[in-house]
Amino acid sequence: MRRFLTLLLLTVLSAAGARAQEVTYNVDSLVAEPPGKKALINDYVMIGVNYGVSFSNMYYSPSKHNRAWQVMPNYVSVTFTKYSKMFDNIPMFGLVLGVAHGYEGFGFKRDPETGRSQDIDGAEQGTIEVFEIPALAQIHVDFHPGKIMANVGVYGGWRNSISRSGPNLDPQYANAFRSYENRWEYGLQGGAGFALMFDPVEIHFNALLRWSWSSLYAPDYASPYYYRYAYPLDIIASVGVHFQLTKRSGKTTKALRRQAKELVYGSHPDASGTGR
Repeated sequence: MRRFLTLLLLTVLSAAGARAQEVTYNVDSLVAEPPGKKALINDYVMIGVNYGVSFSNMYYSPSKHNRAWQVMPNYVSVTFTKYSKMFDNIPMFGLVLGVAHGYEGFGFKRDPETGRSQDIDGAEQGTIEVFEIPALAQIHVDFHPGKIMANVGVYGGWRNSISRSGPNLDPQYANAFRSYENRWEYGLQGGAGFALMFDPVEIHFNALLRWSWSSLYAPDYASPYYYRYAYPLDIIASVGVHFQLTKRSGKTTKALRRQAKELVYGSHPDASGTGR
């Protein structure tokens, strides 16, 4: 009897050791992707800070000539990006939300023959400080070590302050809005860019077109016969540093734990032997 119990104990210990060795081997093999297999792109999130320069102008009716692009530095934004899979399969879709601070404006060049310049109510140049909230959809194509991005969406914001100048400008409006000028800002944004990825850091380079649908002034404020408007139109070039908050590619810790559990207990609910 003692010999039988000893033999049975040795058999159980041997089987348990073999099983443990098998599980350890399989779990370790989960960590690395098989050689030559393309890395899995996860649904991941990141946060970033961007800095750029705006090239600003306006689109007018009635049209104005000798318009001059204004260079507006200090465009700053903070964005949160959530990447997901299109149709639960294609890893190329993202949603970008953020807050931004920048400038829009207008300017006119003097006619070389007459020496005169067009203006808006006496202002030949103007700079408008804007706070905005963009919401963009992104399509991205990843490759090592970077990706190409295309963005399109909308934004809303507030024209916080204005600074303008001109020889015929009423001085009281050099730094103040008139009653018929719109403060709310909204419109369309879209553009393209590329990124260099050094997980968990990404360096983004973007060119963005910002087209406002909110005229600087209310239409027909000065005439019952003409529809007057001035819509800001800006091109923004920016560079940003983004930090991945979750794993971008490969198996995540959650996936490794799930697969390890399946190796031990099996994928079927009753494979653990609990009967539950």
